[in-house]
Amino acid sequence: MELITRSALACCPQPKNLLDIGCGAGNNTLKLLQSVTPVDCDLVDLSLPMLERAQARVSDVNQGNIRIFQGDFRTLELPTNHYNVIFAAAVLHHLRDDADWESTFKKIFELTAPGGSVWITDLVSQETDAVHEMMWDRYGSFLESIGGPEYRKKIFDYIDLEDSPRPVTYQLDLLKKVGFERTEILHKNSCFAAFGGIKSPHP
Repeated sequence: MELITRSALACCPQPKNLLDIGCGAGNNTLKLLQSVTPVDCDLVDLSLPMLERAQARVSDVNQGNIRIFQGDFRTLELPTNHYNVIFAAAVLHHLRDDADWESTFKKIFELTAPGGSVWITDLVSQETDAVHEMMWDRYGSFLESIGGPEYRKKIFDYIDLEDSPRPVTYQLDLLKKVGFERTEILHKNSCFAAFGGIKSPHP
């Protein structure tokens, strides 16, 4: 959270409009609001209880307008060329085929204001099968250290069923393809990464 919020503010020190995709309890938005307020915030999540919790927490520290949207980000009607900052934390790995990834990234680009940025923190895969297997084994060992072999199996079964993470390189290339002028890698550790794209200030 520290890396993506500080990077967002480095690119746009006084954001007016923020979009948090898959906001959960609003942690990323709250972290940014520790440094700047008021900010108009649009919060998106599939879970209404999480949205209501995020709305209450953000309202406590922010005088800007706060809107909540329950539903799938891909089908929601949101304003284009509007958001100075977009966060997408632990949500994009649910995307499926290449067409789904590209259309979603294209929508994110269209919603981003000129000079704005998107910041992603997520589960990622690797480009090379052998490296991916090695990283997955390391992640599995970590899961076992927390909850044993059954916990490892439970998490991996869920990933196989629900998720289709892509490599950081794939996503950086896609950010450029849909129109972002620059990309940044903030952090990568094993199967998790934080990175982003910055839109040109000139439409």
